Amino acid sequence: MTQDSTIKAQMRQLIQILAKHNHAYYVMDQPTIEDSEYDQLFHQLKALEQQYPECIQADTPTNKVGGKALPKFESITHVVPMLSLGNVFNQEDLFAFARRIEERLPNQKIQYDVELKFDGLAISLWYENGILVRGVTRGDGETGEDITQNVKTIRNLPKVLSSAQVTVPALLEVRGEVLMPKAGFEKLNAENEAKGEKTFANPRNAAAGSLRQLDPAVAASRPLAFYAYGIAQCEPNHGLTSMSASLQWLTNFGFAVGERHFVCDSIQEVQEKYEQINAERPNLSVEIDCMVVKVDDLKQQQQLGFLSREPRWATAYKFPAVAALTTVENIDWQVGRTGTLTPVARLNPVAVGGVTVSNVTLHNIGEIHRLDVRVGDTVSVYRSGDVIPKVEKVWPEFRPDDTVEVHLPENCPVCESPVVMPEGEALARCSGGLYCAAQRIEAIRHFVSRKAMDIEGLGDRWVESLLHLDLLKNVADIYSLHEHREQLLTIEKMGEKSVQNLFDAIENSKKTTLAAFIYALGIRGVGETTARMLANTFQTLEALQNADIETLKKTPDVGDITAEWIIDFFQAPHNLEVVQRLLEAGIHWDAPIAPTRQPLNGESWVITGTLSQMGRDEATQMLQALGARVSGSISSKTKCLVAGEKAGSKLEKAEKLGVQVMNEQEFLNFLAQYGNIE
Repeated sequence: MTQDSTIKAQMRQLIQILAKHNHAYYVMDQPTIEDSEYDQLFHQLKALEQQYPECIQADTPTNKVGGKALPKFESITHVVPMLSLGNVFNQEDLFAFARRIEERLPNQKIQYDVELKFDGLAISLWYENGILVRGVTRGDGETGEDITQNVKTIRNLPKVLSSAQVTVPALLEVRGEVLMPKAGFEKLNAENEAKGEKTFANPRNAAAGSLRQLDPAVAASRPLAFYAYGIAQCEPNHGLTSMSASLQWLTNFGFAVGERHFVCDSIQEVQEKYEQINAERPNLSVEIDCMVVKVDDLKQQQQLGFLSREPRWATAYKFPAVAALTTVENIDWQVGRTGTLTPVARLNPVAVGGVTVSNVTLHNIGEIHRLDVRVGDTVSVYRSGDVIPKVEKVWPEFRPDDTVEVHLPENCPVCESPVVMPEGEALARCSGGLYCAAQRIEAIRHFVSRKAMDIEGLGDRWVESLLHLDLLKNVADIYSLHEHREQLLTIEKMGEKSVQNLFDAIENSKKTTLAAFIYALGIRGVGETTARMLANTFQTLEALQNADIETLKKTPDVGDITAEWIIDFFQAPHNLEVVQRLLEAGIHWDAPIAPTRQPLNGESWVITGTLSQMGRDEATQMLQALGARVSGSISSKTKCLVAGEKAGSKLEKAEKLGVQVMNEQEFLNFLAQYGNIE
């Protein structure tokens, strides 16, 4: 082997390696080597070329400049016009497109080629005997601009065609799109921002601006990629019979095609693929603006022919618009089931993202102030895919003079209870949890639950019926239902026995514990364990009601925010009214066991794995009855871990921290000494 052939072989190897990694980086968006490693390979090739210029290969990636800067672009007339596509915007339009095709191709099986429509710049590439000789923009479809020198700087674009599978044609004109993948676009903008230079609004603008630079060195510095979508000319003819096959044929020469591509047997399947891709758009490596639907069979394409500006056999199926401008007609405050106040903008109805939007949540008062949105403002509403519509931007230049800043209401718009928002919290809440009509269902559901008042049989169906009859305005009304027996008997499928069973369950619930009653009140932040700690600490409901914030904060499991929520709850007159009615109805409890008499008072225990002789809930209740605090996570403060079967990471962590561990039998033996089990 001569020296020249050895050097050429080395160059060829480096070119192929660099081409592979260019494809991984720019097309697949999955780089397989570090940038520094790529740079080393690149410089190896460049050093060889400087030492042996006579051996430089035509498709070398180092030839990025492609010549001197041009004073202007030369105009080129397309031999085969680069026509535009018609558009469809919904399923009805798509099916109408298919019907027109079926009418022109009666009794023929029609398959559809479905491709991504890239949001880039359409170009035409000419290859003569496998050598790239020309790159031309679409222009007006008839005439474009010669951007050959810039095109040659695109890393993933083959400059010389070769293939072990197919013969290289004498003439090949490939149509495709030049774009900037998302990762490259973000990197370019970040670099430009760091240098104080112009950033681009979107990848399409960046790609188009890069290709239309008179100096090819600028295009060379940009992370551009080319994706083929069709063949305009091929001599001798490629002999292919379908659109999908022609795309596959192009990949033999190293052309990149879209990362999603389908052949569909029906227009209904096309619709399904459209919906699939619309949902997947955020995860694609490139920006797309629609799907292109083509008749797959090339002979059928010829039969269908062209209209004046577009083919009959193809259309662009547009995705729903993701942004629209409209005006804010009003801002209302809605109260949720848990008392959260949410501001909602009432909009002048506008079509966006495939739906008509008239209401948009503004989330919280902080978001209102961040946007500075006001009644009367013009706003941009965004909706992409199935994402909930949101206000992204306010246009102050369109703001009327009489607009006023929005403030948090002082009182609940439903029940007039004070609105509270603890420091450090983003959400404002109505303090009238037991009274507020907006919170009624959630309050009742929680109040009757097993770990609260445990009123068996008062499920959602009963509650809905009782609300419909206006018999449940708050939880205290549960204990006067016996006064409405005749009305209850009118409820469908609620006979004498069902009604009596309900009354019995309500009566039985009156004997409870202070901890269960505190939990049943539904005070925000007060779960089962915290309720038990409050009962043990304060011993009476009156003491809890009268406790100041500092005393509350000393209670185990009660932090600063929870203490504020407890204070807010018992300061709301409506809540106190309901509590008083509950006590007057006969709800009572025995005095709690004093903390000093509880053997596990304040200890932190954790249960993990599967217990064979009892449920985890039962084990939790037993530990809580002994004064323990049952936690969901292991820490150095954990007193003991009860480990059932298939105990996992918690057991490992306990062993590392030196926390005591009991298996199920040891746990049962431990409980037996306190008489908790047989």
